[in-house]
Amino acid sequence: MADEADVEQAAAAAAGDGAQPPALSKSARKKLPKQERQAARKAAEKERRRADVERRRREWEEALAAAPSDEARAEMVAARRETRRERVGRRAEERGARAERLRRAAEGAGQKVVLDLEFADLMRPNEIHSLTQQIMHCYAVNGRSANPAHLWLTGCSGEMATHLQRIPGYDKWIIEKAAKPYLEAFEDHKENLVYLTADAETVLDDLNMSKIYIIGGLVDRNRWKGITLKKAAEQGIQSAKLPIGNYLKMSSSQVLTVNQMFEIMLKFVETRDWKTSFFHVIPQRKRGEAQAGDDEAKVSLDDNDDAAEGDRNGNLSEENLEKVLDEEVDDGVVEELEDEETDVSNKRQCVRHEDAGAGHQGRSGAVAEATPAGVEATPQAGQAKESNDGGED
Repeated sequence: MADEADVEQAAAAAAGDGAQPPALSKSARKKLPKQERQAARKAAEKERRRADVERRRREWEEALAAAPSDEARAEMVAARRETRRERVGRRAEERGARAERLRRAAEGAGQKVVLDLEFADLMRPNEIHSLTQQIMHCYAVNGRSANPAHLWLTGCSGEMATHLQRIPGYDKWIIEKAAKPYLEAFEDHKENLVYLTADAETVLDDLNMSKIYIIGGLVDRNRWKGITLKKAAEQGIQSAKLPIGNYLKMSSSQVLTVNQMFEIMLKFVETRDWKTSFFHVIPQRKRGEAQAGDDEAKVSLDDNDDAAEGDRNGNLSEENLEKVLDEEVDDGVVEELEDEETDVSNKRQCVRHEDAGAGHQGRSGAVAEATPAGVEATPQAGQAKESNDGGED
């Protein structure tokens, strides 16, 4: 993570004064090609989107210009507006169903899972950013689940709270948010708290609905190895680890992210099968052959540490990030686009009436001149999504 900062600073220095960038560490040099490939993919995806927006704008403009009459054009605009309204309606229904599932989970139907966010002072800014993305992923996956968990964010204050508040729609999340630590939030249920850490001796065989499972929100590149187990022991609460070693042999250099841990638990609630849950969530590159009771299986999942290295370590991809953000902001964008399209349609009618006596050529010119503003709606949607990409890298 620090190496990525080195790469960025070196690039900025080179661009600023033309001087040779300072020598990079071996680790930074190793990561540089991958970062360049990721940047190239992102640029190509944005360019593809722009081209797609332009194509759709052109097709809509040509279709309007080819309409045989003003009435036909008005019908086209009305039909387009109705299609968008139907889409908004479907999304509203989906949002309503999701909200109902999350409310039922909070009322007792969901497994209680806590993301412990008390480690912000131990993380660098880019690590807090990476953790923020993982929390977004947890919320999105939970909302899509048929059996969502009752998800809590505790210790949510200071720098961590600041990062979360920057997420579009965060204030509307149906999730428990507490600035106080989980020991205070669950002071009457301390005996039911179970901290999940790979360093624990107890292996979790099943999930108990009466228990409250805690996942450490720490992205630290193993600087604070064993800190969650130590914390649980000092607080006098139970600790346990997932039974990954019973099913997979994993490299000691591999880790699971917070969102992967959470998704494994969601999948287990659905299937009651650990092996299915692990294979559904853990990327193939991280897992070996199934190990039925292999005591020598090695798993390094300490404190759910992660490097912010894109999808390969469980962070949100550009596509997934947009899905998360769109759930909260997309409908407002669509409604805004519909209002603008209505205004543009009215302007087009005015232009045609003013030029009614100018002949067929003049009328076509008025249509062509007025249309681009009307089609600006689609690029706006693309720009709205691109503006959300700031949280992803």
